[in-house]
Amino acid sequence: MLRGVDRAAFAVAFAGRLRHAGVPTGLTDIDDFVRALDASPPDSLSTLYWTARISLVRRHADLGAFDRVFAVVFGDPPPLPPPHRTAVPTGNRDDVHVPVPTSTADDGPGGGLPWATLPPAVAQTPESDTALRLPERQPSALAGVAEKPFDELDPAQVTLLGDALRTAVAGWPTRRARRHAVSPTGRRIALRPTITRARRTGWEPVEIVRERPVRRPRRVVLLCDVSESMRAQATAYLHLMRAFAVVAEAEAFAFATTLTRLTVVLRHTSAAEAVARASAAVTDRYGGTRIATNLRTLLGGQHADTVRGAVLVIGSDGWDSDPPDELAAVMARLRRRAYRIVWLNPRAGAPGFAPRAAGMAAALPYCDRLLPAGTFHDLLLAARQLQSVTCTDGLK
Repeated sequence: MLRGVDRAAFAVAFAGRLRHAGVPTGLTDIDDFVRALDASPPDSLSTLYWTARISLVRRHADLGAFDRVFAVVFGDPPPLPPPHRTAVPTGNRDDVHVPVPTSTADDGPGGGLPWATLPPAVAQTPESDTALRLPERQPSALAGVAEKPFDELDPAQVTLLGDALRTAVAGWPTRRARRHAVSPTGRRIALRPTITRARRTGWEPVEIVRERPVRRPRRVVLLCDVSESMRAQATAYLHLMRAFAVVAEAEAFAFATTLTRLTVVLRHTSAAEAVARASAAVTDRYGGTRIATNLRTLLGGQHADTVRGAVLVIGSDGWDSDPPDELAAVMARLRRRAYRIVWLNPRAGAPGFAPRAAGMAAALPYCDRLLPAGTFHDLLLAARQLQSVTCTDGLK
């Protein structure tokens, strides 16, 4: 077919007929049609039909007009053979094909409309109803477990939580540091590099080196309670600490009766391996709780300077075996040293919550924020709210 015919002129004329019938065909579509005719010259009317349809039709609503124009130009529409497909999407054939009227009784595989020409939200309705309706929308894997307590999540869902937390923290804000770095877009002249290069040109500063201030994220220090009362939330909180340790270079600690630094192990490239190593490093996991003692250990240890000017995040339910006045005293010291103190309580989101635990009541006056962190959604929201805490005006 089309032997000796100018394919470009033929494609332009046929596209003009389609535009007159209401089918939007542009120059890109015509170019695709000409290239398709060149790559696979049609040997039958059926092959020409499918070549033109795939190249010139972009919307499902234009199929009727295309068929009418093709019938006028070439006569009756040919039987629709099964289109050539190199891959079939997963699922049953009924999920990806919708029956369309044909001139022959072709009930074999591929007798319906190819799935690639359908919009993604169209589904097949019962045979008694010929209308196309939207299918029932199902929640995503992330939204489906958003309100579930942590003790009802399986390991795969907890891993999904870790990936979502890392994405939520990816936009962690930075602030201007005192140091400067060489940059061609900087406004300030770097004197030492400029003078060094001037030695090559007779001490004439021919090449000016510029520098700009270095921007760094505000330091974050996270402490996670891994005692028996926090068994259900401990693994999820470890994923939260890993997200900050990887993205914001945060310092991470776990505590029950003793304080354990987990910053190095949580920066492992694999989230599952990082959490497993962190769990193995905490020797007193699921034991008692001594919040005041562990905070005092942090202030008196070699990592005390990490708290200075940092956002301190404490994840605990507030149950403490130490006297409340000791916790209040150490929280007062932390308040003077840290930039902000945020407390994550898994029970704070419950209806009618009140800080009745002695430790929580003693620490609350020294906290800038008390955030609920008992579900998937609470942790994601807390991770976003922590970004506003790093700004000076974030506590309105």
